[in-house]
Amino acid sequence: MAAHRKPRQRSLGGHTARTAATIALAGAATATGFDGTGHADPQLTPEQVRAKVAKLYQEAEVATEKYNGAKEKADKAQENLEELRDQAARRTERLNSARDELGSLAAAQYRDGGIAPTWQLALSADPDQYLDGAALAERVGSRHSADVASVRKQLLDIERLRGAARVELGTLKTRQTELKRHKKTVTSKLTDARQLLGRLTTEDRSRFDTRSGATGHASRSSTTAQRGLTGPVSAASATADAPNSRAAAAISYAYSKIGSPYVWGATGPNAFDCSGLTLAAYRAAGVSLPRTTYSQINAGPRVARSDLRPGDLVFFYSGISHVGIYIGNGQMIHAPNPSAPVRVAPLDEMPYAGATRVA
Repeated sequence: MAAHRKPRQRSLGGHTARTAATIALAGAATATGFDGTGHADPQLTPEQVRAKVAKLYQEAEVATEKYNGAKEKADKAQENLEELRDQAARRTERLNSARDELGSLAAAQYRDGGIAPTWQLALSADPDQYLDGAALAERVGSRHSADVASVRKQLLDIERLRGAARVELGTLKTRQTELKRHKKTVTSKLTDARQLLGRLTTEDRSRFDTRSGATGHASRSSTTAQRGLTGPVSAASATADAPNSRAAAAISYAYSKIGSPYVWGATGPNAFDCSGLTLAAYRAAGVSLPRTTYSQINAGPRVARSDLRPGDLVFFYSGISHVGIYIGNGQMIHAPNPSAPVRVAPLDEMPYAGATRVA
């Protein structure tokens, strides 16, 4: 059977994402600016740089989630294509066996002079043998007709599978084109951000990281403080308050990954993007989440902000392009962006969009 299979095609997987991320995070010092960054006003203030970097990171995150979605679909198309090819190979093998049997029957009849079995039996000198043989020949003839019909059906089935495989191959190529487009967008935005940050002095860069919580977004800590939600949340406290054991396990995993680097397109175990962290956390808890923020928000019932419990997925921006895991006390664990590792942060750090409780 293996002789009939097509060679497996290498899908676009984690290696591609890691390679792209490495290029982006390495600085790409010789790259030209995108979207006019290379011609930006050299007199930008540190605050203006911060604002531009924050915007670039957010745009890169949108493109990252689109990349993740396209990759998920490309992987599925690759899987479907290989399954169709395997089915066609197995069916072709069975068809070849059926053809061999029919060929042997045809050769035998030719060697016997092409005389139908019933006529051969009719010439028999033994009437009893004739009667018994005639009944057998009728059954054998019916079976052979069924074999021929089966071969015809197998031929149609194989052609249908091959047609489906051609369609799936077209789908795969479309998804691969989308992947390349989104990858280019992500890498260009991250390169622009790094170039802008490179223009800051060490002191300004340190101030940038402090003011933005190393996330590229100004922290609204004063609002959080007014709500009395500034205290740290321990892993033990968060897991104890989780609504179920799955949420507790996901929280425990997220805590264990604090300090891990942000790498766009990554789902662990050593690096993550935002939806990659939530996917990996719940995967560790035995729950399968969709790959993107756009799909994860529908992974369970919506939860009002006033009813948040540890383990809930919290989403940000009107386009639902960022996600974290709520741990209580107005805080979450999330993978911010390439300027900061997985960390604890207040919900008010970004424009809040909603929450979902994973069932």
